[in-house]
Amino acid sequence: MSCFFGGGLFTIMVASKALEGQGENQESAICTVAIRLMTQILNWEFRGKLAVLGKSRASTLSSSPASRKSSEQLQLWHDLLVSPAKVTWILNFYEHIHQKGNAWLDLPLSVVVRQLIVLMCSLNGSIFPTDGAGTQEQHLQRLLNCIISWIDPPEYVISAVLAGTSESEMLDGCRALLAIATLCSPSSFDQLLLSFRQTGTLSLLSSLTCGIIKASCVRESEEPSWTYEALEVLLETWTVILQPADLSQKVPLPPSGIEAASAVFQTFVEFEMKLSESSALDEDDADDMAAFSDEAREDRLSAVALIARTVPSVSLSLLTMLVSKCFSEIRQSLGSETTTRCLEQLHWLTILSGHVLADPGEGETPTVPESILAVSAEPATHPAVSLSFALIDVAQQSLDATFRTTLSPRMMEAIVWFFGRWVETYLMPDHAGRGPSSTPSGHEGQEVSVGVLFDGRNALNAAFGKDGGGPAVLEILVRVALTSLTAWRGEQVLQEYVSSRLLPALVRRRNVCVQLLSMGSWQELATVFARQDQMLLSLSDSVQRALSGCLCRSAQGLANADAANQYVKDLLMPMAASLAEFSGRKDLATFSQQPNVIHQVSCVLERLRGAARETIPRTQKAIFEVGVSIMKPLLVFMEIYKNQPSVVYLLLKYVVVWVDAEVVFLEPKDTTTVFNFCVQLLSVYSAHNIGKVSVSTSRSLQNEAQTEKYKDLRALLQLLTNLSSKDLFDFALHADENPDVAQVVYLGLNIITPLISADLLKYPKLCRQYFTLLMHMLEVYPEKVAKISPEGFSQILGTLEFGLRQQDVEVVNMTLSALGALGVFQYQALCKGDDGLGTQSRTSGGDDVLSHFLKLLMHFLLFEDYSNDLVEPAADALLPLILCNTALFEKLKQELVQRHQDVVSQERVSTAFHSLSKGIEITSTIDRSIRRKFRSNLFVFLNDLRGFLRTR
Repeated sequence: MSCFFGGGLFTIMVASKALEGQGENQESAICTVAIRLMTQILNWEFRGKLAVLGKSRASTLSSSPASRKSSEQLQLWHDLLVSPAKVTWILNFYEHIHQKGNAWLDLPLSVVVRQLIVLMCSLNGSIFPTDGAGTQEQHLQRLLNCIISWIDPPEYVISAVLAGTSESEMLDGCRALLAIATLCSPSSFDQLLLSFRQTGTLSLLSSLTCGIIKASCVRESEEPSWTYEALEVLLETWTVILQPADLSQKVPLPPSGIEAASAVFQTFVEFEMKLSESSALDEDDADDMAAFSDEAREDRLSAVALIARTVPSVSLSLLTMLVSKCFSEIRQSLGSETTTRCLEQLHWLTILSGHVLADPGEGETPTVPESILAVSAEPATHPAVSLSFALIDVAQQSLDATFRTTLSPRMMEAIVWFFGRWVETYLMPDHAGRGPSSTPSGHEGQEVSVGVLFDGRNALNAAFGKDGGGPAVLEILVRVALTSLTAWRGEQVLQEYVSSRLLPALVRRRNVCVQLLSMGSWQELATVFARQDQMLLSLSDSVQRALSGCLCRSAQGLANADAANQYVKDLLMPMAASLAEFSGRKDLATFSQQPNVIHQVSCVLERLRGAARETIPRTQKAIFEVGVSIMKPLLVFMEIYKNQPSVVYLLLKYVVVWVDAEVVFLEPKDTTTVFNFCVQLLSVYSAHNIGKVSVSTSRSLQNEAQTEKYKDLRALLQLLTNLSSKDLFDFALHADENPDVAQVVYLGLNIITPLISADLLKYPKLCRQYFTLLMHMLEVYPEKVAKISPEGFSQILGTLEFGLRQQDVEVVNMTLSALGALGVFQYQALCKGDDGLGTQSRTSGGDDVLSHFLKLLMHFLLFEDYSNDLVEPAADALLPLILCNTALFEKLKQELVQRHQDVVSQERVSTAFHSLSKGIEITSTIDRSIRRKFRSNLFVFLNDLRGFLRTR
């Protein structure tokens, strides 16, 4: 290998012959294999033993023998693999291949050499001497000097590829730039090319990106081509430069980089506008959600937005000008072909503007991008303010009924999406505690920077703050939301965007809610909602839930809890009253089956569910009172709609969410009310055997997608789980102050367990939900098991045996935990002389139930296949089962010993069993140290015996 890359005589001869003919001779194959081996070696992690130490410690040990040896080894690898002579030899070798022309570019030898060069561009770490990165910088300059011919001049290279030349070399050149960018700061990246050219690397990257953008101006619906791949790599390169993985190393672009970024953004906008124009009249558009659900396009827009933020004054001004131009042309050419073209362009500009101005804010509080805040300008001229108001004008104009006929639903979706993203960042920001901070003396540059940032914030606050233009903008957005819900009938995507994006953004912050509740538009929306207007009742279930939740959430803006509760009651009580009225009708049997009645009941249940989901301490009382007021109607509806599974499920889901929201707040008296209602609900459900379907009798249920037919049972299990959590919140109360949670939950299990057949437990969601609850109850309330009915206890044991035989590791784990809890309870009871499980510990045939599980578990561990992750939970279950049945365990041991005729095998089995109890001193309590020791012993036991027994 050293000879090959050293340019020895043999190497020169082989390489020369590889370049002869058509590049497919034997020498070419030899060179290809050698280059692949080189690539594999360079993928090693060249780090000395001291590389992982901190700098201070490494420096103190630098003179140690180990340190010197490590440094010598790394220097040896450097000289052997990436010394200037070796790298130059590889680059010259490829240069000869490059000169062979297009026919050679896709040959295996060409491909592997380029891959090696690209890999060399990404080398980092201890393989380079610690000389201030000088050696590494020279290494990158050497590589870039070769790679430049693959991609420069961009116009020529791209034209050649479009004319039929292979694109593989150009793509590898783009990948090489990306690899180099990950190792350099923006200025050092730019300087690499300036060492032997007049223009820097950033200028080349800009020209190449612009060229690819122009070449990729094709229909989005076509299959991705080489331009698509190249643009993705180049945009990722820009992302690495502008937003490094380590944000502490983020440094500003040099002046040449600012110009380069500006050129890329303007080119991208120019050609995307042309693309939008050309596709405006195409009837085969992607679906309305494509602009938002296409992950690849989302990533591309995010990368372009990052480039735009580098030059906010240029990019935002350009977007403002184009938005205003398109909007003006739409108003001047209503109904013409120009309108369609401009709408398509405005749609795209709105989406891009949303990406540039604001981050998604998912999982964190969004803030205005620093570069936008750094722009110091008057509110009227600040580029972010200008662009925002340009789009606010579009939103406001959509309120006009005449103009609205011109807008497409797709355009309205973009508007709503934009403001759902924009609101949380710009509208009435709460900057409590923020402001110009004091600057340490001697840091004048920092003081100026802070002042500029504060000036930018002042401009935005004046435009969109509470004391500025914020209330007026908020009024417009609420009107847009109300209009989208009522005037755009049947546009479900638009309505989903209003309820899931815009309205939640408006009610997320209390300071905005305070303003909302004083507005006539919000009061109008609440009034239309409360009176159950048919316009809103026609909305989809998810929109009903979200809208109800947002309206109730806005109550946080009221001055006190009494006002908030009254507001929520005014919203929800009319609907609760309608349910009570329906349930009390004498002709309910026929009246309830009318389609419009079923629809209204369903809508009310969805609204109440949405409200319950948004329960906050300030509104809890009202939502509880609403729930109590409809308890009797719900029981009536459970009975009357027993043959309407969709209504039953909605009813159950409401109760589940309501109990989950209220359980933490309930006083003992209220808890009793809720528990009694839940038991009645379970009893009614069980009485009609709702949902009890055998998989074997219905082929349609074999499909995984049809498991939703069992969602009502999962809802009931979730209800019991929520009830079981009540004790977690009432741990400070005395036992006589609160209802017996365990008794209620076990009663619920006793009611619904007969409905859950073994066939149903084959479905993962239902199975996991059931065993989660069962594990929790046996771990927390094992003493209650002795008090349930024999039939109920038998059903629990049957499902535990079922769980132990499952393939799902999670289910088996929960089953083992439940068995362990049951075993610990029984063992501790025996040590105290208590009854423990009492009569439940014996089957009808007189056999001990825990003995049965001891046999099953021993067979499981020794003879069945399972994940090693189950050994520890199995140990925790096995130990108490052994302690409860030592005689049986000894009998099982003797049976295994006697299965073998030879003494050696018998001794091996006996020794393995002896290892289980080694070092364990058993007391009346099974503490953590005993468990830990038994786990370790079980690993040794299984390692010694499992394979031996299974092969005999």
